[in-house]
Parts: sequence; C-alpha cells; structure tokens
Amino acid sequence: MNTQQLLNRSFGFTDHNVLKRGTASRLVYALQPSTVAFNRRHAPADATPERAIAHPSGVNALTIDRFEGRYLLSGGADSSIALWDLESASTVSEDGNPSFLPLAAVNKTSEEHKLGITQLLYYPFDSLAFLSSSYDHTVKLYSSEALQASASFDLDSVVYNIALSPIADHLLVACATQHPAVRLIDLRSGASTHSLPGHSGAILSCAWSPVREHILASGATDGSVRFWDIRRSAGELGTLDLEDSIGRLGRAQAGSTRGSSQSKAHRGPVNGMVWTEDGKHLVTCGHDERIRVWDTDTGANTLANFGPMVRNSGLAPVIPVLAPVQYLPLEQDVVFYPNEHEILQYELFEGKLLRRLRRPEQHRKPHESGRAGKSQRNTKDRVTALAWRAHDVELYSAHADGSITAWKPRTAEDAEVEEEEEQEKEEAEGSKKRKREVLEDIYQDLMGKKITFGGI
Repeated sequence: MNTQQLLNRSFGFTDHNVLKRGTASRLVYALQPSTVAFNRRHAPADATPERAIAHPSGVNALTIDRFEGRYLLSGGADSSIALWDLESASTVSEDGNPSFLPLAAVNKTSEEHKLGITQLLYYPFDSLAFLSSSYDHTVKLYSSEALQASASFDLDSVVYNIALSPIADHLLVACATQHPAVRLIDLRSGASTHSLPGHSGAILSCAWSPVREHILASGATDGSVRFWDIRRSAGELGTLDLEDSIGRLGRAQAGSTRGSSQSKAHRGPVNGMVWTEDGKHLVTCGHDERIRVWDTDTGANTLANFGPMVRNSGLAPVIPVLAPVQYLPLEQDVVFYPNEHEILQYELFEGKLLRRLRRPEQHRKPHESGRAGKSQRNTKDRVTALAWRAHDVELYSAHADGSITAWKPRTAEDAEVEEEEEQEKEEAEGSKKRKREVLEDIYQDLMGKKITFGGI
C-alpha cells in the first residue's frame, strides 16, 4: 500500500474514496487462479487427479447472487445444476487446499431440463429464486432453497440467452432463441406476453438497460444489434451500425428505424453483450472476432480497438464481465473477456490489453492452437462463462472440462509474505537438523557409539 496515500488521507488532503479506489484497483489488476476447488464428489473415471470436477460433462453457466455475494449457481452441459456456498469450504483436498462441495444439486430427470443449461439468473430482487434456460426449449423458475422448479415455459425453440432487468418491477424475462424475434415472459402472469420482431436470424443475446427499465438490447445471427422500448407498439428504437462513429441513432426521430435492415453491428453473429453500470455504453461481441463499445445515447461506435487476440465462435453466449466501477479510477473501466482457453483483461474505452489470465497447467503445457483447426481449438479447456462476486474482488470462470476456477488477488506484498514464511520454515527445519546432529555427536563421544534421534 502506498504510504504517501495513507498520509494524505490521514491529514485530510485527499478523499477516502481516492484511497479506496487505489487499493481496490491494485487488487483487480492482481487477480490470479486460486487453489480452491469445486468438486461434485463423484468424478468421472477418466478425470485427471489434479482437476476437481463440478459438472462431469462441462460447465455452461455461472451466476452469483448480488445481495450477499455468497451463493454461486452453476449449470452443466448435462443439464445438472449445483448450488455452492463461497464462504464455506466443505473439505480439504489431498494437497491441503480447500475444496467446495455443493449445498444442493439437481441432475437430469423427467421433471428437470433434458438438455444442457445455457443461462442461469438469480431473481432480480430476491436470491431465493432463480431462472434457468436450456437447449431443450424451456425456461424454468426454481426455488434456491429446494432447487425445485415451480414454473416452466416452453418456447418451442432453443433458448440461447435470457435476461432480467436489475431495476424494473415489471418482471419480464427477455429470451434470445432460434426464433427471429425477442420473446418476453411475464413472471407475474406466468405466460409468454408479446414478441419483438425485427431481426432476420436467430437471436443469441439480449440485455436490459441498468438505468432505464423499459429499454432492451438484442443481438442476432444477422449481425445486427437492436434497441427496443417494450412500452411502444412498434417496439424497435433503432439499430447500431459499425460504420457509424458519429451517432445517427441519437439524431433520429423517436421510433425511426430507417436503414435498420442494412445496419450491422458486427460482420457475423452477435452472441454477447453487456451494459456498463451507468447505462451509457454497451459492449458487444461477435463472430467477426471483434469487441465493440457503443455510446447508447447516440448509437455511435466508439472505435475502441481490442487487437487481434479476440476469438469467438459457436452460438453459445460469450458474455464479458465488467469490474465494478467503484473499484477503479474514473474513466478506466476494465472488462474481462472469455477468450476460449484464457481470460483477456482489457481497458474498456481504449481496448488496451492489460493481462492474459491463464490457469497454471496452461503455462506448463502451452496450447497448440496454431496447428489446430478453428473448430478444434481449445475444446477441453474452453472458458464458457464468467461471474463477478459482489462485494469482493473475485472472478469465477466456468470451463468445458467440467471445472470452476476462482480468481483472487495476489499482490507483490502477498508474494513477499509467502516467500518470507517459506524462508522461515526452511530456517526452522535447518535449525532442527543442526541440533539433531550436535546431540548425536555429543552422545557418540560420551557413550563411545553413535546414537541417533530421528524424532527431534
């Protein structure tokens, strides 16, 4: 910690938020894979001993409750769902590291999902309920305590992504499906209300505005990103255009969609999007292997360039995670992107690559993606989902090999403390050895024969 910052704060020269942001931002930039493991007890026979298995067939979705930041939900490719308590390590593994066991789990049955989970979301105002979507065409409402489905909605098409507004009380679930229209489910009435037509292909992603409860954004295989006002009969407000760096949307008359059929946000399917906390920007991801940041007031492409390392393929959601702005200096937002076998950490508005987060075994065995085909790249170790833990500087990632990884800060000071502790341990062992040798020499001189003491 910066001593000068502490002095300035103690004398009142700087606001306490400056010190708070400075300290927290150092932690955000110091995330490392932790040793904690998530294990479902019954690992498959061919599982490697060094990797705990959360879902045998792979983990497709993660979410953490935003009230306590304590309970993590994970959804598997085998349709299973597990609930984990992040503050209660149930067991200790053979290597001495903490290991979590699920508080409860749901496996594939005739009453549950029949195919893989695509998305999990906690209820917006109460963590005692959550929603799940699946490739089996259904969206289900569960009780978090009993892990039992209380309602099920059949949308008659694959559900790739679902979204709940974090602020609205209308309780509408926006569903991105194979159908070229956004489907809305009303949790109060228990029925599918109306659809929002406009896309010409399957919809892969959708997200509600965090500041305007009736505004929704959606992305589809046609490469377009559209904005909707669900209160309007026409619905569509406009589309984003990757060639527009000025902002036609902001100058257009309300409700105008002129040129929307030609406007493309990406040169390929759009399968990921997230709003910034203030609702002023939208981040989108597409199969053209680009991440774009948009001004939502004008619809302008900010032209942030994230470089050539971005990878994106498949129809499954690829949703970035934004670090909470209260942990960062002003106008220095950070985005984490699930880039197949690694997580890329970028500065949001400039696209500057800050770090590449990889698990330890990836450093020991560098991935040979250059010689593999695009469809084969990173199949087993692919990062499938990310989740930020509320009230903490912690990131969690889901992987296609069935594991969940916790990323926690490890600063230079932490490394120094660990090194000092290791040195003290080695010195203590050396001191014991020397004492043992001295005692053996003394008794050998006194008794005329060598006596050893193995337990000292």
